[in-house]
Amino acid sequence: MRAEAISPRRGHDVIQLLIGGIASGCIYGLVALGFVLIYKATEGVNFAQGDMMMLGAFIALGCVNSGYLGLAFLPGVLLAAAVMGGIGYGIDRLVVRRIFGQPQFALVILTIALGFVLRFVAGTIWGYTPLVLETPYAGQAVRIGGVIIGVEDIITILVTAGLTLLLWLFFARTRIGLAAQAASQNQLAAYIVGIPVRRVNSLIWGLSGAVATVAGVLYASKGAIDPNIGLLGIKAFAAAVIGGFGSLPGALLGGILIGVVEPLAARYLPGGFSQMSPYILMLIVLVTRPAGLFSQIQAKKV
Repeated sequence: MRAEAISPRRGHDVIQLLIGGIASGCIYGLVALGFVLIYKATEGVNFAQGDMMMLGAFIALGCVNSGYLGLAFLPGVLLAAAVMGGIGYGIDRLVVRRIFGQPQFALVILTIALGFVLRFVAGTIWGYTPLVLETPYAGQAVRIGGVIIGVEDIITILVTAGLTLLLWLFFARTRIGLAAQAASQNQLAAYIVGIPVRRVNSLIWGLSGAVATVAGVLYASKGAIDPNIGLLGIKAFAAAVIGGFGSLPGALLGGILIGVVEPLAARYLPGGFSQMSPYILMLIVLVTRPAGLFSQIQAKKV
């Protein structure tokens, strides 16, 4: 009788772990989407994507929280996304474009350095003490049977699913999205047929900045933020690798896999496995499917 009484509770605990893990994984997936967006357009990797998420979260905090601009939540988030879109556009226009034509390794070094700069800027403006974003659904929860689900987790999952679908449609159905993919295949050929390659690249960087802001707001709705949350970009990079660079659904799936594995490893495995689990999972995928679960690597057309 005692085992029968405990079993349902354990089942509820596992379900809550899974839902919380999926919500956290959605945030990893959104940051991974930023990696994939830039990779699909330029075949480069922006290692400052996590720090762009961090900066977007702080800008949203500055727009929404009382004591700063104090806007309503949704208009404040939209304004922050627009500001980060402009910052992303400016980063490509003023910084990344200066190394146009250089080896991809140059972009890696540049974006790593850019991440340090963004962390320093955020620390200088907002300090290093953790801050909390004021959201209209803070502390709210929904009970389904014996499972309690935070409203922030539900919103995170729904927003991530909707945004992933919109980005997929953007690349599959819009002229700018198709132009970005053509430019990544062969920039010279795209330029010859009239595609404004540099402008398209800048627009994609701006879009990745806006997506990073959404990820930052969703992260901030689940807890406090400080300049070091940009290091979450390392897990997001692992998610992009697991899903396969170039695949938007793959980036989301990779993030969800990491988000689910982490709490389960923390609950049922010895200490330390939770921190290592994303990278163990990435290594397993690289060994079994080197191009990722949803590889979209194709031969370039010349």
